[in-house]
Amino acid sequence: MDLRAHYRPLHRIPIDMTPLRASRRELWLLLTLAGVQFTHILDFMIMMPLGPQFTQLFAISDAQFGLLVSAYTLAAGASGLLASTYIDRFGRKKLLLVLYVLFALATLACGLAPTYGALMVARIMAGMFGGVLSALCQTIVGDVIPFERRGRAMGIVMTSFSVATVAGVPLGLFMATHMGWHAPFFGIAALCGVLVVFAAITLPVLDGHLHRTDRPSAWRGIVEVLQDRNHQKAFVFSGLTMFAGFTVIPYITIYMQANAGLTADQIPYLYLCGGLFTLFTARVVGRMTDQRGKAQTYRMLAVAVIVPMVATTLLRDVPLWGALLVSTLFFVLMSGRMIPGMAILTSAANPQLRGTFMTLNAAVQSAAMGLAAFVGGLIIRRDAQGMVEHYWMAAVLGSCASLLAFWMVGKLDLHSGPAVSAPLKPAD
Repeated sequence: MDLRAHYRPLHRIPIDMTPLRASRRELWLLLTLAGVQFTHILDFMIMMPLGPQFTQLFAISDAQFGLLVSAYTLAAGASGLLASTYIDRFGRKKLLLVLYVLFALATLACGLAPTYGALMVARIMAGMFGGVLSALCQTIVGDVIPFERRGRAMGIVMTSFSVATVAGVPLGLFMATHMGWHAPFFGIAALCGVLVVFAAITLPVLDGHLHRTDRPSAWRGIVEVLQDRNHQKAFVFSGLTMFAGFTVIPYITIYMQANAGLTADQIPYLYLCGGLFTLFTARVVGRMTDQRGKAQTYRMLAVAVIVPMVATTLLRDVPLWGALLVSTLFFVLMSGRMIPGMAILTSAANPQLRGTFMTLNAAVQSAAMGLAAFVGGLIIRRDAQGMVEHYWMAAVLGSCASLLAFWMVGKLDLHSGPAVSAPLKPAD
Protein backbone atom coordinates (compact mmCIF):
# COMPACT_ATOMS: atom_id res chain seq x y z
CA MET A 1 0.00 0.00 0.00
CA ASP A 2 1.20 3.51 -0.81
CA LEU A 3 1.18 5.05 2.67
CA ARG A 4 1.57 8.57 1.38
CA ALA A 5 -1.54 8.20 -0.71
CA HIS A 6 -3.36 6.57 2.20
CA TYR A 7 -2.59 9.44 4.54
CA ARG A 8 -3.10 12.26 2.05
CA PRO A 9 -6.74 12.98 3.05
CA LEU A 10 -5.76 13.27 6.70
CA HIS A 11 -2.89 15.71 6.62
CA ARG A 12 -3.03 16.85 3.01
CA ILE A 13 0.64 16.06 2.62
CA PRO A 14 1.82 16.40 -0.99
CA ILE A 15 1.95 12.96 -2.55
CA ASP A 16 5.46 13.54 -3.93
CA MET A 17 6.89 14.39 -0.51
CA THR A 18 10.31 12.77 -0.09
CA PRO A 19 11.39 11.10 3.17
CA LEU A 20 13.78 14.00 3.79
CA ARG A 21 11.04 16.60 3.36
CA ALA A 22 8.74 14.60 5.63
CA SER A 23 11.53 14.33 8.20
CA ARG A 24 12.03 18.08 8.16
CA ARG A 25 8.29 18.64 8.36
CA GLU A 26 8.05 16.53 11.49
CA LEU A 27 10.95 18.41 13.03
CA TRP A 28 9.35 21.79 12.25
CA LEU A 29 6.10 20.52 13.72
CA LEU A 30 7.81 19.52 16.97
CA LEU A 31 9.82 22.75 17.17
CA THR A 32 6.67 24.82 16.65
CA LEU A 33 4.90 22.94 19.43
CA ALA A 34 7.98 23.42 21.61
CA GLY A 35 7.79 27.17 20.96
CA VAL A 36 4.13 27.29 21.98
CA GLN A 37 4.91 25.27 25.08
CA PHE A 38 7.87 27.53 25.85
CA THR A 39 5.71 30.66 26.08
CA HIS A 40 3.01 28.86 28.06
CA ILE A 41 5.53 27.41 30.53
CA LEU A 42 7.44 30.68 30.84
CA ASP A 43 4.22 32.58 31.52
CA PHE A 44 3.53 30.17 34.37
CA MET A 45 7.10 29.91 35.69
CA ILE A 46 7.93 33.62 35.72
CA MET A 47 5.43 34.14 38.52
CA MET A 48 7.36 32.00 40.99
CA PRO A 49 10.71 33.85 41.09
CA LEU A 50 8.76 37.12 41.17
CA GLY A 51 7.10 36.01 44.41
CA PRO A 52 9.18 38.24 46.73
CA GLN A 53 8.44 41.28 44.53
CA PHE A 54 4.71 40.62 44.48
CA THR A 55 4.48 40.03 48.24
CA GLN A 56 6.15 43.40 48.86
CA LEU A 57 4.50 45.36 46.02
CA PHE A 58 0.93 44.32 46.80
CA ALA A 59 1.50 43.76 50.56
CA ILE A 60 0.25 40.17 50.40
CA SER A 61 1.16 37.02 52.33
CA ASP A 62 2.93 33.93 50.95
CA ALA A 63 -0.43 32.15 50.96
CA GLN A 64 -1.99 34.96 48.89
CA PHE A 65 0.87 34.70 46.44
CA GLY A 66 0.21 30.96 46.30
CA LEU A 67 -3.35 31.82 45.28
CA LEU A 68 -1.97 33.66 42.23
CA VAL A 69 -0.23 30.44 41.20
CA SER A 70 -3.26 28.32 42.05
CA ALA A 71 -5.66 30.64 40.20
CA TYR A 72 -3.76 30.08 36.95
CA THR A 73 -3.71 26.29 37.29
CA LEU A 74 -7.29 25.95 38.56
CA ALA A 75 -8.55 28.13 35.70
CA ALA A 76 -6.60 25.92 33.32
CA GLY A 77 -8.30 22.91 34.85
CA ALA A 78 -11.78 24.39 34.50
CA SER A 79 -11.15 25.41 30.88
CA GLY A 80 -9.82 21.93 30.19
CA LEU A 81 -13.15 20.49 31.23
CA LEU A 82 -14.91 22.89 28.88
CA ALA A 83 -12.43 22.24 26.06
CA SER A 84 -13.10 18.51 26.25
CA THR A 85 -16.52 19.25 24.70
CA TYR A 86 -15.07 20.81 21.55
CA ILE A 87 -11.37 19.94 21.07
CA ASP A 88 -12.11 16.94 18.83
CA ARG A 89 -14.67 18.93 16.79
CA PHE A 90 -12.12 21.23 15.13
CA GLY A 91 -8.89 20.91 13.23
CA ARG A 92 -5.89 21.00 15.55
CA LYS A 93 -4.12 23.82 13.69
CA LYS A 94 -7.08 26.23 13.60
CA LEU A 95 -7.91 25.64 17.25
CA LEU A 96 -4.31 26.09 18.34
CA LEU A 97 -3.98 29.41 16.50
CA VAL A 98 -7.20 30.84 17.98
CA LEU A 99 -6.35 29.79 21.53
CA TYR A 100 -2.79 31.06 21.19
CA VAL A 101 -3.93 34.53 20.17
CA LEU A 102 -6.28 34.66 23.17
CA PHE A 103 -3.48 33.46 25.45
CA ALA A 104 -1.21 36.25 24.17
CA LEU A 105 -3.87 38.87 24.92
CA ALA A 106 -4.37 37.47 28.44
CA THR A 107 -0.62 37.58 29.09
CA LEU A 108 -0.57 41.19 27.89
CA ALA A 109 -3.35 41.91 30.40
CA CYS A 110 -1.13 40.50 33.18
CA GLY A 111 1.53 43.06 32.38
CA LEU A 112 -1.04 45.88 32.41
CA ALA A 113 -2.62 44.86 35.76
CA PRO A 114 -2.44 47.77 38.27
CA THR A 115 -3.57 45.87 41.40
CA TYR A 116 -3.50 42.44 43.01
CA GLY A 117 -7.15 41.89 42.10
CA ALA A 118 -6.61 42.87 38.46
CA LEU A 119 -3.57 40.61 38.26
CA MET A 120 -5.61 37.75 39.70
CA VAL A 121 -8.25 38.20 36.98
CA ALA A 122 -5.59 38.35 34.26
CA ARG A 123 -3.89 35.20 35.59
CA ILE A 124 -7.22 33.38 35.50
CA MET A 125 -7.67 34.41 31.86
CA ALA A 126 -4.13 33.29 30.96
CA GLY A 127 -4.72 29.96 32.69
CA MET A 128 -7.98 29.40 30.82
CA PHE A 129 -6.24 29.51 27.44
CA GLY A 130 -2.78 28.27 28.42
CA GLY A 131 -4.01 25.03 29.93
CA VAL A 132 -5.85 24.04 26.77
CA LEU A 133 -2.81 24.93 24.65
CA SER A 134 -0.65 22.50 26.60
CA ALA A 135 -3.19 19.69 26.15
CA LEU A 136 -3.53 20.49 22.46
CA CYS A 137 0.24 20.28 21.90
CA GLN A 138 0.38 16.91 23.64
CA THR A 139 -2.62 15.71 21.62
CA ILE A 140 -0.92 16.64 18.35
CA VAL A 141 2.18 14.65 19.33
CA GLY A 142 0.02 11.65 20.17
CA ASP A 143 -1.92 11.99 16.90
CA VAL A 144 1.03 12.38 14.55
CA ILE A 145 4.02 10.61 16.11
CA PRO A 146 4.03 6.78 16.19
CA PHE A 147 4.27 4.98 19.52
CA GLU A 148 7.87 3.87 19.03
CA ARG A 149 9.13 7.47 18.53
CA ARG A 150 6.78 9.20 20.93
CA GLY A 151 9.25 9.40 23.80
CA ARG A 152 11.87 11.11 21.64
CA ALA A 153 9.29 13.49 20.19
CA MET A 154 8.00 14.36 23.65
CA GLY A 155 11.60 14.98 24.68
CA ILE A 156 11.93 17.61 21.93
CA VAL A 157 8.68 19.32 22.90
CA MET A 158 9.47 19.17 26.62
CA THR A 159 12.86 20.76 25.95
CA SER A 160 10.79 23.95 26.07
CA PHE A 161 10.79 23.60 29.85
CA SER A 162 14.58 23.61 29.84
CA VAL A 163 14.80 26.59 27.51
CA ALA A 164 12.26 28.44 29.66
CA THR A 165 14.40 27.92 32.75
CA VAL A 166 17.83 28.40 31.17
CA ALA A 167 16.96 31.47 29.13
CA GLY A 168 13.38 32.61 29.66
CA VAL A 169 13.29 32.94 33.44
CA PRO A 170 16.73 34.61 33.86
CA LEU A 171 15.94 37.03 31.02
CA GLY A 172 12.51 37.68 32.51
CA LEU A 173 14.03 38.40 35.91
CA PHE A 174 16.59 40.72 34.31
CA MET A 175 13.75 42.60 32.58
CA ALA A 176 11.77 42.72 35.83
CA THR A 177 14.78 44.12 37.74
CA HIS A 178 15.68 46.82 35.22
CA MET A 179 12.36 47.56 33.53
CA GLY A 180 9.74 46.66 36.14
CA TRP A 181 7.76 43.50 36.82
CA HIS A 182 5.42 44.28 33.91
CA ALA A 183 8.18 43.81 31.31
CA PRO A 184 8.38 39.96 31.29
CA PHE A 185 4.69 39.69 30.47
CA PHE A 186 5.00 42.22 27.65
CA GLY A 187 7.93 40.23 26.28
CA ILE A 188 6.04 36.94 26.39
CA ALA A 189 3.03 38.48 24.64
CA ALA A 190 5.28 39.86 21.88
CA LEU A 191 6.95 36.47 21.40
CA CYS A 192 3.53 34.83 21.15
CA GLY A 193 2.69 37.21 18.31
CA VAL A 194 5.78 36.09 16.39
CA LEU A 195 5.08 32.40 17.02
CA VAL A 196 1.46 32.71 15.89
CA VAL A 197 2.67 33.80 12.46
CA PHE A 198 5.30 31.05 12.44
CA ALA A 199 2.77 28.36 13.42
CA ALA A 200 0.34 29.52 10.73
CA ILE A 201 3.05 28.97 8.13
CA THR A 202 4.70 25.75 9.33
CA LEU A 203 1.92 23.60 10.81
CA PRO A 204 0.09 21.13 8.55
CA VAL A 205 -3.71 20.98 8.57
CA LEU A 206 -3.87 18.29 11.31
CA ASP A 207 -7.47 17.25 10.82
CA GLY A 208 -7.11 13.46 10.58
CA HIS A 209 -9.29 12.90 13.66
CA LEU A 210 -12.21 14.60 11.89
CA HIS A 211 -12.38 11.80 9.31
CA ARG A 212 -13.54 9.23 11.86
CA THR A 213 -16.91 7.99 10.58
CA ASP A 214 -18.15 6.90 14.00
CA ARG A 215 -17.03 10.06 15.79
CA PRO A 216 -19.21 10.45 18.91
CA SER A 217 -20.87 13.65 20.08
CA ALA A 218 -18.89 15.85 22.41
CA TRP A 219 -20.69 14.74 25.56
CA ARG A 220 -20.72 11.12 24.47
CA GLY A 221 -16.98 11.38 23.89
CA ILE A 222 -16.50 12.70 27.43
CA VAL A 223 -18.61 9.90 28.84
CA GLU A 224 -16.62 7.34 26.86
CA VAL A 225 -13.36 8.76 28.20
CA LEU A 226 -14.54 8.86 31.81
CA GLN A 227 -16.02 5.36 31.71
CA ASP A 228 -12.80 3.78 30.49
CA ARG A 229 -11.04 2.13 33.45
CA ASN A 230 -7.61 2.69 31.94
CA HIS A 231 -8.39 6.37 31.50
CA GLN A 232 -9.48 6.61 35.12
CA LYS A 233 -6.19 5.12 36.30
CA ALA A 234 -4.29 7.42 33.92
CA PHE A 235 -5.97 10.48 35.45
CA VAL A 236 -4.94 9.36 38.94
CA PHE A 237 -1.37 8.80 37.74
CA SER A 238 -1.32 12.20 36.04
CA GLY A 239 -2.65 14.03 39.09
CA LEU A 240 -0.11 12.40 41.40
CA THR A 241 2.72 13.24 39.00
CA MET A 242 1.90 16.94 39.01
CA PHE A 243 1.05 17.13 42.71
CA ALA A 244 4.44 15.65 43.59
CA GLY A 245 6.37 18.67 42.40
CA PHE A 246 4.13 21.63 43.03
CA THR A 247 3.97 21.43 46.78
CA VAL A 248 7.60 22.64 46.59
CA ILE A 249 8.28 24.44 43.27
CA PRO A 250 6.23 27.67 43.75
CA TYR A 251 8.07 28.57 46.96
CA ILE A 252 11.69 27.81 46.01
CA THR A 253 12.61 31.45 45.41
CA ILE A 254 10.98 32.63 48.64
CA TYR A 255 12.77 29.91 50.65
CA MET A 256 16.17 30.41 49.00
CA GLN A 257 16.15 34.12 49.83
CA ALA A 258 14.73 33.78 53.33
CA ASN A 259 16.50 30.63 54.59
CA ALA A 260 19.33 29.61 52.26
CA GLY A 261 20.92 33.06 52.26
CA LEU A 262 20.78 33.76 48.52
CA THR A 263 20.31 37.30 47.28
CA ALA A 264 17.80 38.41 44.66
CA ASP A 265 20.67 38.77 42.15
CA GLN A 266 21.66 35.13 42.69
CA ILE A 267 18.21 33.63 42.11
CA PRO A 268 18.44 33.70 38.27
CA TYR A 269 21.47 31.41 38.50
CA LEU A 270 19.26 28.69 40.01
CA TYR A 271 17.04 28.68 36.93
CA LEU A 272 19.93 29.23 34.51
CA CYS A 273 21.94 26.30 35.82
CA GLY A 274 18.93 24.00 36.27
CA GLY A 275 17.60 24.82 32.83
CA LEU A 276 21.00 24.45 31.15
CA PHE A 277 21.49 20.91 32.44
CA THR A 278 17.88 20.00 31.73
CA LEU A 279 18.33 21.25 28.17
CA PHE A 280 21.01 18.63 27.59
CA THR A 281 19.32 15.81 29.49
CA ALA A 282 15.81 16.14 28.00
CA ARG A 283 16.57 14.41 24.70
CA VAL A 284 18.70 11.80 26.50
CA VAL A 285 15.72 10.96 28.69
CA GLY A 286 13.52 10.88 25.58
CA ARG A 287 15.75 8.27 23.94
CA MET A 288 15.96 6.32 27.19
CA THR A 289 12.17 6.33 27.36
CA ASP A 290 11.90 4.71 23.92
CA GLN A 291 14.76 2.26 24.46
CA ARG A 292 14.27 1.12 28.06
CA GLY A 293 10.53 1.53 28.29
CA LYS A 294 8.28 4.35 29.36
CA ALA A 295 7.18 2.92 32.71
CA GLN A 296 10.67 1.77 33.72
CA THR A 297 12.22 5.15 32.95
CA TYR A 298 9.47 6.99 34.80
CA ARG A 299 9.81 4.81 37.89
CA MET A 300 13.56 5.36 38.06
CA LEU A 301 13.20 9.15 37.89
CA ALA A 302 10.18 9.28 40.24
CA VAL A 303 12.26 7.68 43.01
CA ALA A 304 15.47 9.59 42.26
CA VAL A 305 13.79 13.02 42.45
CA ILE A 306 12.79 12.52 46.10
CA VAL A 307 16.33 13.09 47.42
CA PRO A 308 16.96 16.55 45.89
CA MET A 309 13.34 17.59 46.52
CA VAL A 310 13.66 17.03 50.26
CA ALA A 311 17.21 18.43 50.30
CA THR A 312 16.03 21.66 48.64
CA THR A 313 13.65 22.32 51.54
CA LEU A 314 16.37 21.79 54.17
CA LEU A 315 19.05 24.16 52.87
CA ARG A 316 20.21 26.76 55.41
CA ASP A 317 22.85 29.46 54.85
CA VAL A 318 24.63 27.59 52.05
CA PRO A 319 27.04 29.03 49.48
CA LEU A 320 25.72 29.60 45.99
CA TRP A 321 27.43 26.50 44.59
CA GLY A 322 25.69 24.29 47.19
CA ALA A 323 22.26 25.69 46.34
CA LEU A 324 23.02 25.28 42.63
CA LEU A 325 24.04 21.65 43.07
CA VAL A 326 20.86 20.65 44.90
CA SER A 327 18.40 22.75 42.89
CA THR A 328 19.90 21.71 39.55
CA LEU A 329 19.54 18.05 40.38
CA PHE A 330 15.96 18.71 41.46
CA PHE A 331 15.09 20.53 38.22
CA VAL A 332 16.76 17.89 36.02
CA LEU A 333 14.99 14.95 37.64
CA MET A 334 11.63 16.68 38.07
CA SER A 335 11.44 17.83 34.43
CA GLY A 336 13.00 14.58 33.18
CA ARG A 337 10.25 12.61 34.88
CA MET A 338 7.67 14.47 32.81
CA ILE A 339 9.04 13.13 29.49
CA PRO A 340 8.17 9.45 30.06
CA GLY A 341 5.14 10.60 32.05
CA MET A 342 3.59 12.47 29.11
CA ALA A 343 4.55 9.69 26.69
CA ILE A 344 2.74 7.27 29.01
CA LEU A 345 -0.37 9.45 29.14
CA THR A 346 -0.61 9.98 25.38
CA SER A 347 -0.22 6.22 24.91
CA ALA A 348 -2.72 5.32 27.65
CA ALA A 349 -5.44 7.27 25.83
CA ASN A 350 -7.77 5.60 23.37
CA PRO A 351 -6.37 6.93 20.06
CA GLN A 352 -9.82 7.87 18.76
CA LEU A 353 -10.56 9.88 21.90
CA ARG A 354 -7.09 11.27 22.52
CA GLY A 355 -8.06 14.93 22.13
CA THR A 356 -10.89 14.66 24.66
CA PHE A 357 -8.72 12.60 27.00
CA MET A 358 -5.80 15.03 26.88
CA THR A 359 -7.98 18.07 27.59
CA LEU A 360 -9.56 16.29 30.54
CA ASN A 361 -6.06 15.26 31.59
CA ALA A 362 -4.95 18.90 31.37
CA ALA A 363 -7.80 19.75 33.72
CA VAL A 364 -6.66 17.04 36.12
CA GLN A 365 -3.04 18.21 35.96
CA SER A 366 -3.96 21.85 36.44
CA ALA A 367 -6.22 21.03 39.38
CA ALA A 368 -3.45 18.93 40.92
CA MET A 369 -0.89 21.73 40.52
CA GLY A 370 -3.29 24.30 41.92
CA LEU A 371 -4.19 22.08 44.87
CA ALA A 372 -0.52 21.33 45.53
CA ALA A 373 0.44 25.03 45.46
CA PHE A 374 -2.48 25.86 47.73
CA VAL A 375 -1.64 23.09 50.20
CA GLY A 376 2.04 24.07 50.13
CA GLY A 377 1.05 27.65 50.95
CA LEU A 378 -0.99 26.41 53.91
CA ILE A 379 1.87 24.24 55.21
CA ILE A 380 4.64 26.82 55.18
CA ARG A 381 4.69 29.91 57.36
CA ARG A 382 7.04 32.69 58.45
CA ASP A 383 8.52 33.03 61.93
CA ALA A 384 9.18 36.31 63.70
CA GLN A 385 12.50 36.71 61.85
CA GLY A 386 10.90 36.15 58.44
CA MET A 387 12.30 32.62 58.05
CA VAL A 388 10.17 30.04 56.21
CA GLU A 389 9.08 27.14 58.42
CA HIS A 390 7.73 23.64 57.68
CA TYR A 391 8.86 23.71 54.03
CA TRP A 392 10.23 20.18 54.47
CA MET A 393 6.72 18.95 55.22
CA ALA A 394 5.64 20.06 51.75
CA ALA A 395 8.52 18.03 50.30
CA VAL A 396 7.52 14.95 52.29
CA LEU A 397 3.97 15.27 50.97
CA GLY A 398 5.30 15.59 47.42
CA SER A 399 7.51 12.54 47.93
CA CYS A 400 4.52 10.45 48.99
CA ALA A 401 2.69 11.51 45.83
CA SER A 402 5.73 10.55 43.74
CA LEU A 403 5.83 7.07 45.30
CA LEU A 404 2.12 6.60 44.67
CA ALA A 405 2.67 7.57 41.01
CA PHE A 406 5.51 5.01 40.91
CA TRP A 407 3.00 2.34 41.93
CA MET A 408 0.19 3.61 39.73
CA VAL A 409 2.16 3.55 36.46
CA GLY A 410 2.29 -0.25 36.61
CA LYS A 411 -1.51 -0.37 36.46
CA LEU A 412 -1.76 1.34 33.06
CA ASP A 413 -2.27 -0.27 29.66
CA LEU A 414 -0.49 1.54 26.81
CA HIS A 415 -1.77 1.60 23.22
CA SER A 416 1.00 0.82 20.77
CA GLY A 417 -1.03 1.05 17.57
CA PRO A 418 -0.42 3.46 14.67
CA ALA A 419 -0.95 7.18 14.88
CA VAL A 420 -4.46 8.50 14.21
CA SER A 421 -3.24 11.11 11.76
CA ALA A 422 -0.60 10.50 9.17
CA PRO A 423 2.74 9.90 10.83
CA LEU A 424 5.56 11.83 9.23
CA LYS A 425 9.00 10.36 8.79
CA PRO A 426 11.44 10.39 11.70
CA ALA A 427 13.14 13.65 12.49
CA ASP A 428 16.89 13.08 12.49
